[in-house]
Amino acid sequence: MAVTGGGRRAYIGSFTSEGGAGITVAEVDDETGAVRSRNSTDVVANPSWLALAPGGRVLYAVSETDDGAAAAWDVGQDPPALLGEPVPVGGAAPTHLALAGGQLLTANYGSGSVSALPVLADGRLGEPTAVLRHEGSGPDPERQRGPHAHAVAPDPSGGWLLAVDLGIDAVRVYALPGPRAHREVRLRPGSGPRHLAFHPRGDRAYVVNELAPTITTCRWDAASGALEPLGETRVLPHGTDGQSYPSEVVVSRDGRFVWAANRGHDSIATLALDTPGDRMELVTTTPCGGHWPRHLTLDPSGRRLYAAHERSGDVTWFDIDPSTGVPRRGGSVPVPAASCVVFG
Repeated sequence: MAVTGGGRRAYIGSFTSEGGAGITVAEVDDETGAVRSRNSTDVVANPSWLALAPGGRVLYAVSETDDGAAAAWDVGQDPPALLGEPVPVGGAAPTHLALAGGQLLTANYGSGSVSALPVLADGRLGEPTAVLRHEGSGPDPERQRGPHAHAVAPDPSGGWLLAVDLGIDAVRVYALPGPRAHREVRLRPGSGPRHLAFHPRGDRAYVVNELAPTITTCRWDAASGALEPLGETRVLPHGTDGQSYPSEVVVSRDGRFVWAANRGHDSIATLALDTPGDRMELVTTTPCGGHWPRHLTLDPSGRRLYAAHERSGDVTWFDIDPSTGVPRRGGSVPVPAASCVVFG
């Protein structure tokens, strides 16, 4: 596949334990959205979630293993060069990370905790300064016997960190810098919240629930750090057969649409938002182009969606209809055990 126009870089995380190449560096054609793999590095096990530092010179990843670690790479080199050794996060199976306030924050699914690691002047990571453990359980006897922190998301003001916990059906709000525990907001029992995305205005948040195919709409007040659930919306049509486990939620740059990835149903749900962002309506579902879409993200232009398929081992891109929000498949590239895509 030729990349014909001007382009940018993409970094694709994957599960080395499932045959993935670790972190794949790819070129992206700005005109067509096409992706072409360039090289890869597998020096760290299971770099399943990635984040680029501001300026795009350092890439961070979790190492989703029982021991749990995070690592940094200099992406100015080709292939990227590891900056120091991976640093243990003090928690098991970190699934997600974010940068905020000079720290790298991880959500540790296995141990149900959030860790904070300082980012040093050269981009390397220091030892954890805090490991904040969640407590509780949920009604699902298999998935909710204890806490399972699944995602960490700084709010747009930069003053708060929201940690989404699948095991206890809650979002924990931490004050930054710190992080310092502020409050815990309970969602519907058994819903299994997984990830969270903010409206571009910053006053609404949307939580995708893995154990129920829904999105919970919340009002967010950055002045007080208050999250208020307003209601749930299904991301699959009523009467849909089979199990589905939503994985990711994405909000359009103009705040008109929300997309959710559905594993099992293997689709992308398009939902239309009202002007306040309080209500959403399912427009349609579109085949995701692969099997088990673990991650869904917009490109920097906001005109295309990219889905990383863990089980079929590929990344598929879609052009978005600007009037309806419905994605149209553009193409795909093989990436074994793909789990996350970020753009440089």
